[in-house]
Amino acid sequence: MQRVSQKSLYLISISLILFIFLPSCKSKQPPPQKPPVAVTAFYVEQKPMPVQIKAIGNVEAYSQVSVKSQIGGILTRVHFKEGQFVKKGELLFTIDPAPYEAALKQAKANLARDIAQLQNARTEVARYGELVKKGYIAASQFDQIKTNADALEAAVKADEAIVENATLQLKYCYIHSPISGKAGSLIVHEGNLIKANADTPMVIINQIQPVYVTFSVPEQFLPEIKKYMSAGKVKTQVFINKDTEHPVEGILTFIENAVDPDTGTIKLKSIFNNNDNRLWPGQFVDILIQLTIQKDALVIPSKAVMTGQSGQFVYVIKNDLTVENRPVIISRTIGDESVIEKGLEPGEKVVTDGQMRLVPGSKVQEKESTESIKQ
Repeated sequence: MQRVSQKSLYLISISLILFIFLPSCKSKQPPPQKPPVAVTAFYVEQKPMPVQIKAIGNVEAYSQVSVKSQIGGILTRVHFKEGQFVKKGELLFTIDPAPYEAALKQAKANLARDIAQLQNARTEVARYGELVKKGYIAASQFDQIKTNADALEAAVKADEAIVENATLQLKYCYIHSPISGKAGSLIVHEGNLIKANADTPMVIINQIQPVYVTFSVPEQFLPEIKKYMSAGKVKTQVFINKDTEHPVEGILTFIENAVDPDTGTIKLKSIFNNNDNRLWPGQFVDILIQLTIQKDALVIPSKAVMTGQSGQFVYVIKNDLTVENRPVIISRTIGDESVIEKGLEPGEKVVTDGQMRLVPGSKVQEKESTESIKQ
């Protein structure tokens, strides 16, 4: 019994050893290959692209006038309606002219009186001048007559100045528009007592043909803007309420003389004819500056660009249908297209859909035939 047991144990040990080592003698099977990832790809194109700067702008009146009265009196008539377009020189207000007409009449009467007295005094000076030469009167008497004539001449000049001032005061009774523009809310009404040079204007007029759009851009764009402005007119476009189909065309006209040190931006102004009155003072709009056209720019769809820990990159499809992680530098983005400054060559294919399932070296299969951006 003991021998049988030892033999059995021996056989069991041999069986265990074979059980352990026999599988390792079998040939190793290669791991199953992953199926290619279905992706969409586009060719890198080379085509003309505009060099643009975008910003948020604020519409400003070309000029704004706060209309005030230079004299006091009762407002007898308003010759326009609130919100009306008025022309330069158009009559806006009439202040009761009666007191000023009376003052002008009195001034003219005083002038006429003193002129008559001056003429008589001059006649006496001429007559007494002959008498003093012949010794018929004393020189002191002649001097007194001449002094009286000189005083009357000065009085006439003063009267003329008073008449001129009274005429001017009467003219101020009729207030005309200094510019052509849009009248705002009417602050005074007929029958109100108007004070001269009051703190509150009677009405504010905004000139909106043409009109300005003011905006700010980062200071790094300043050298390019100055460069293209010195070479010619720099065109700008304004988009209202995201309406990209009907921009308003204008010209860049003004660069502020200093960079704002708090924001690092430079203030600019563009002028627009605004013949259709689409732009309104105080309105916020999207503005675009087109500096030039870059020929042969490298362009890809913006959706091809990914962002990783090392920056922006794209997946480039190689000839063996594997992908390569390629860092790129984006010059600018226009709409749904990105202009590549560095990292790609014309004709290369980049993945635009399916990037999230890719790693460098992944095998890919295009969902559809590769197209160009233009299609």
